Amino acid sequence: MSDMRFVIIGIVLVFAGFLVLGVFGHNFQAATFESNEFGTCYEYFDDKPPVEISCSFKIFDQTVFFVVVISLIGAGIISLVKGVKGDWDNKVKPEDMLGPSKRQKEDSDQDE
Repeated sequence: MSDMRFVIIGIVLVFAGFLVLGVFGHNFQAATFESNEFGTCYEYFDDKPPVEISCSFKIFDQTVFFVVVISLIGAGIISLVKGVKGDWDNKVKPEDMLGPSKRQKEDSDQDE
């Protein structure tokens, strides 16, 4: 039996990681191309011309972004594995159980 809370959390984290990568990833992929091909990097703005910046700063920003994305996806995978292997749902004390199975057990105890 799986622990559904961890499975749901894992699915949400993996989805969030891919969503962040898809939405914001295009802003961070140009640093490697610019540094390898041209040796100079630029920061682009909507309302003014590009400004030349150090490529190491741009590559650092790119690395931090991908570390965040990989952390989200990794935490989701770990949570999924923990949820599938988990047996927390099975470790419920008999006095804490609710539902028809508890009533059936109480009825059978009273018959004896």
